Amino acid sequence: MKRKIVSLLLLIVTVLTLPLALSSCTKKFYYVKMEVRDYGTVIMCLDTENAPITVKNFVKLVKSGFYDGLTFHRVMENFMIQGGDPKGTGGGGSGKTIKGEFAANGHQNNIPHEYGVVSMARGNGYDSASSQFFICNTEERAYIEHLDGLYAAFGWVVEGMEVVDAITEQTSIYAVDGVIEDATKRAVIERMSVINYKK
Repeated sequence: MKRKIVSLLLLIVTVLTLPLALSSCTKKFYYVKMEVRDYGTVIMCLDTENAPITVKNFVKLVKSGFYDGLTFHRVMENFMIQGGDPKGTGGGGSGKTIKGEFAANGHQNNIPHEYGVVSMARGNGYDSASSQFFICNTEERAYIEHLDGLYAAFGWVVEGMEVVDAITEQTSIYAVDGVIEDATKRAVIERMSVINYKK
């Protein structure tokens, strides 16, 4: 009898706390769909646990349509593709900067830079990230592990890495410090949107 009462109490507690657990679970991740003109679709999972400020900023920009029509202005084989600059030079942003969520800036971030990881680009200052982001496109950790602890990784590509690879294979652009190379070769972000995602 005692066991039945204990089991019943556990069941009641589980039923009552399940909505809270599901709620916190859904708040932990955001999914963003990025449609790249002539290339296809990339779906990214953004982690609010490791980089809450970064994800909040990114999602806000996505919802506002900020990224729609922007290009990948920096494409480097065995390293990454970088976009999110309205100037297209590597020197632009949203007009607002955020705290850098990485170890060198006093923030614990457990996402290592590896193939498919999404991270924030920044200037020289630790708190200079704004809207520019990059996706790591190499499986050789030795090429990108130096980014760990210095840049705010905030998510992963869960679908569409073949799109990232195709951009890397078909273009090689390094637009930075005001140098603009042939913009007609650039991959264009047609639109970004926050979505509900189930694999």
